[in-house]
Amino acid sequence: MIRLLVLAGLMTVAVFLKSSPGHTANSVNISTKGDQRCISSNGTPNHTIGTFPNRGNPHRFRAQKVTYCVDAMPRDTGRITHRTNASGISLTGIPFRPGTADFYDASSPRGFSRDGSSGWRLEGMGAADMLGMDRQNAHVDHRGLYHYHAPAPALIASLKGTLIGYAADGFPIHYVGDSVKPSWQLKPGKRPTAPHGRYDGTYEQDWQHVAGSGNLDECNGAIVDGNYVYFATDSFPFFPRCFRGTVSQDFLGRP
Repeated sequence: MIRLLVLAGLMTVAVFLKSSPGHTANSVNISTKGDQRCISSNGTPNHTIGTFPNRGNPHRFRAQKVTYCVDAMPRDTGRITHRTNASGISLTGIPFRPGTADFYDASSPRGFSRDGSSGWRLEGMGAADMLGMDRQNAHVDHRGLYHYHAPAPALIASLKGTLIGYAADGFPIHYVGDSVKPSWQLKPGKRPTAPHGRYDGTYEQDWQHVAGSGNLDECNGAIVDGNYVYFATDSFPFFPRCFRGTVSQDFLGRP
C-alpha cells in the first residue's frame, strides 16, 4: 500500500464556466444516477484554446455533444485494462487522451502516419510540436474534438481542490503538481530500429515502468486514506494509461 500526503480539500468539486474567446461558453452537467456518474458537455473548454488548424494539426475546433459515464463507486477488479480511447473526462467535460494513433513512418511526408508497422507510437507531449499542441497541452482530432494530452494549466487554475476529473473506470483523478512522482523512466541507450536515436520521449516506447522508482504505480495511482486514486502529473505518463477498475464502455469504442 502506498501512502501519500495530499493537499487539503482532496475531494472538493467545483466547476467554473468561462467563455473561450471566439467560441461558445463551456456548458457541463455532472449527474449521478444509480451506480453511474455521467459528465456531459458541449466539448468546449472553460478557457482560451490555441489556433486550429495549425502547422502540426490540420483540423478545426468544433463544439459538439460529449457524454461519458463511469462507475460512481468504482472497485479494484484485481486486473488491469490497458488500451482505451481516452483516459478519463475532466470536470468541465473535456476528454483526457494522453495517447496518440500516430506512428513513426519514414515513407510519410510528415514522418508519421496511422501505419503502426514501425512499432514506434508518437507520444503526445514528446511530439507536441509535431502534433500542433496548444499552451494547454491539447489539440483537436479529425472531428474537431478538443482533448488534453497532459494537465492543462488553465483547467487546474479554474478548479478548487485537486480533483480535476474521473478516469475511465470511475476512480478520481487528482492533480497535485510535483507532490507525487510517477514510476516511469526513459530507457537508457538508443532505439534499436528506425527512427533510431536516443530514447528521448518522442515515442511512447521510449518509456518503461520501473517499479519503486516513484511513489505511484504503473497506472499512475496510489492508495490515499484507504481509497485508490489516480494522479495527473507533470511528467510521463501525465494521466493514467491503464486502469484497475471496470472500464466504462464509453471509453472502449473508437476515439
